[in-house]
Parts: sequence; C-alpha cells; structure tokens
Amino acid sequence: MKIVFLEKNSLGDDVDVSEFARFGELEVYPFSTNQETLERVRDADAVFSNKIMMNEETLGEAPKLKYIGITATGTNNVDMEYVKSRGIAVTNVAGYSTDAVAQHTFALLFYLLEKLRYFDDFVKSGDYSRSKLFCHYGEKFWELSGKTWGIIGLGTIGKKVAQIAQTFGCHVIYYSTSGKNNNDQYERVQLDELLCRSDIVSVHAPLTPQTEGIMNYHAFAKMKKSALFINVGRGPIVNEADLVRALEEELIAGAGLDVMTREPLPEDSPLLRLQDSKKLFITPHIAWASIEARKRLVQELVLNLEAYLKGEDRNRIL
Repeated sequence: MKIVFLEKNSLGDDVDVSEFARFGELEVYPFSTNQETLERVRDADAVFSNKIMMNEETLGEAPKLKYIGITATGTNNVDMEYVKSRGIAVTNVAGYSTDAVAQHTFALLFYLLEKLRYFDDFVKSGDYSRSKLFCHYGEKFWELSGKTWGIIGLGTIGKKVAQIAQTFGCHVIYYSTSGKNNNDQYERVQLDELLCRSDIVSVHAPLTPQTEGIMNYHAFAKMKKSALFINVGRGPIVNEADLVRALEEELIAGAGLDVMTREPLPEDSPLLRLQDSKKLFITPHIAWASIEARKRLVQELVLNLEAYLKGEDRNRIL
C-alpha cells in the first residue's frame, strides 16, 4: 500500500515516522496545500492529515484511498458525509496529551499568578542589584491553597487538572458543557455560578455548538476582578475581542491562552492589541506538544493503522 503523510511537521521535526514504511511505500511531506494534496494523494491507499481538509476538493482524484488517519483528536477537518459516501475509514487519536496539557495549564497559571515576567525583568534589568532589600514587593500574588478552581469541561484533561488543583489545596467545581457529566468527586454547578465563585477558571471542553462563544463579555463580567482565566480547550469557545475588552476594563486580573480562534494568530487579531503579558499570556498551541506526547501520538497512529489492516476497530470515527 502507499501511505502519505501530508503535514509531518505538524508533529515536529524531531519525531520519526519511518516505522510506517513497514506497511508499504511511504511518502512524507512537511506541509501540503489543498492543491498539493490533490496531487500527492492521487495514488494513496492511506493518508495522514492534521489540518488539511479531507473532502472532495482534496480527495476527489484519489480512487484507491481507503483510510484517513487524523493526527489529532479533533476531526473538524473531515467532511464526514463525503468520506462516508466513499467508504473511507477514519481514525483519530485521544489521550496521548493529557499529562502535557494539564502541565501546561499550570505553567500558564503560575506565569500569571506569580507575575513571573515582572520579577524576572526586575532582576535582569539590574534593579535588584541596586536594591537595598533582599526581597522586592513590586507585584503581589496569592497562594492557590483555599481558592476555588472552576473547570469548564470535566473530561480526561479536566479531571487531571482537578486532581492537581486539589493537591494545591483548591476547592474544585465544574460545569458540564454537555449536561451529561456527573462526577461525585467534585461539585457540579451551572456556568453562571462557576464564573461567580471561581478564583481560577480553566477551559478543557471540546468545541461544539453549545460551547462556541460561551466565554464572552457577559461571562467575563460575572467573574471576580481578581480571577484568572485559562483556555487550553478550543479557541472559538472564547470571544477574543470580548476577552481583550474585559482585561482592558480590569473585569478579570489575567488570562492565559494556548488556543485561538484562528491559528496561526492573524496579525489583526484583537489579542495582539494587549501587549502586557502580566495580563495576557499566549502560547502558540503547544500545550499538547511535549516530546513524550508527540511520540505517544505517533505510536497511536501506528497502532490505528495496524488495527485497520487487521480488520479491527480501534479509534474509528467512520
């Protein structure tokens, strides 16, 4: 069989996918456009894609194609009706990045909570060397112990964050975005109550019609002025212009984002208007991307394809 990786660099340039060659002829491309995809998959039996749309425009001239491996959890880039009409199998990967995303959630939090940029700048500017005191109180911060952590979306990652937050002494409350998630370990509340009560709000929910845009100006206005907001879920869950307005008006104390509505972030994004990283700290969708997580992802892709070839159902979406 012929196997084509369309966007290998979306997995990083330090990850090896040569193991796929044991299944057949392997072609690996760092990036692909839609037009390039049309040509590159023409003779393919299996295709691996991350963001490239899998639809008639890109797959219409690939009569042999029988398998699409999505190199992520989300499958928004697959035209399910078209692919189903072609009888093409689709798999995704899940659970490979739980530890990495939970870790990054706290990295974002502590950067904001402890004003780390400010204190690092204070030392490296030479101001600390000229100080008469061994300590500097230019910015204030508080402890996590005793605070309320509100989680939007208590899935696998949300539960991991909840466990860590409890270790720091937080009281964890959560809002089920589907309305179906009940967990006796934590207090379940409605969204408005979560926003009003929480000192930290973190988003770990999928993007659905129910979650798109739920964090808007009115939502931020319900939060404590001292609260911190973290989004490592999906970008469109947050109205970015409303978030910037809320930060500028000091409705909340700060926000950390790893996901955005459009990625890469457009140059005219309202998020770039706010350059104060003590208030808004942004990382470029890297929460999932630890070395270990990316290696686990590739191994999951191998196991998915192997299972498909054996006629086994593993991580099948279609």
